[in-house]
Amino acid sequence: MKVGIIRCMQTEDYCPGTADFLAIRNKSGAFAQLDGDLELVGFTNCGGCPGKRSLLKAKLLIDRGAETIAFASCIKKGSPMGYPCPFAHKMISMVKEKFGNQVIILEESH
Repeated sequence: MKVGIIRCMQTEDYCPGTADFLAIRNKSGAFAQLDGDLELVGFTNCGGCPGKRSLLKAKLLIDRGAETIAFASCIKKGSPMGYPCPFAHKMISMVKEKFGNQVIILEESH
């Protein structure tokens, strides 16, 4: 299964995505529910607050073969800074509404 990850743009300075990559490699966290081998096809940010560009980012990942879009845990959980995205629910809802019939949407990664 091909996976694309959308992360928080604000968190890029604090986190290189290591836990996301480990979760894919080990099929742990949210990725444990996916069938077959996992292949990361893209790792991008949300486009910045308020997350409106997440639709464009999801489309880019889908255009590159993503069958699953995962929102990195930094968005809902606020890790590693402890500051969840105030736009998380709206951003995830928009992507689900637009692309949820085409791909699997995971609200967290690890």
